[in-house]
Amino acid sequence: MDYLFISVISIGLAMDVMAVSLGIGTSDQIETTRGKFRLSFHFCIFQSGMAAIGWLAGETIVRYIEGIDHWVAFILLAFVGIKLIRSGFEENGKAFNQDPSTGKTLVLLSIATSIDAFAVGLSISFLKVPIAMSILLIGLTSLILSLFGLFTGIHLGKKFGKRMEIFGGLILLIIGLRVVISHLAI
Repeated sequence: MDYLFISVISIGLAMDVMAVSLGIGTSDQIETTRGKFRLSFHFCIFQSGMAAIGWLAGETIVRYIEGIDHWVAFILLAFVGIKLIRSGFEENGKAFNQDPSTGKTLVLLSIATSIDAFAVGLSISFLKVPIAMSILLIGLTSLILSLFGLFTGIHLGKKFGKRMEIFGGLILLIIGLRVVISHLAI
């Protein structure tokens, strides 16, 4: 039961990471293989780290951030999504000022995709699911699906061109809206 539960949760969490990676891949702004793995590794670390922090926090700090966490995720995802869409409409436009696998952009993307992992960590603490196995599976799933999304995005970007950046940006906007709507519907 625990393995199945954590596997399903891990895949659900990693879908945002995969979608963001797909969008970034379409922009083709990460030139090195090392950069591609760095981006995916950071997504892995942030996803599993936020789940661990949520597990540790229990209910102590959730009441302080639950009112804004979904808005933070939405703003960060919308920011990146709009940049991708704008870049897709410009002939020589670039979605990011620098390689998205470095600096502020890397940190912002990692935070935006991992905020929901904090809530999952809280759930794991309440359900008494083994945390070490959970963190490992969440991180590994995020790493694999991020790499898959990134390399698929690169392939699609080369095949379909700038239109894929627009598509990737729209996916990020939809994910951001889903985060807000799911929190407001509760």
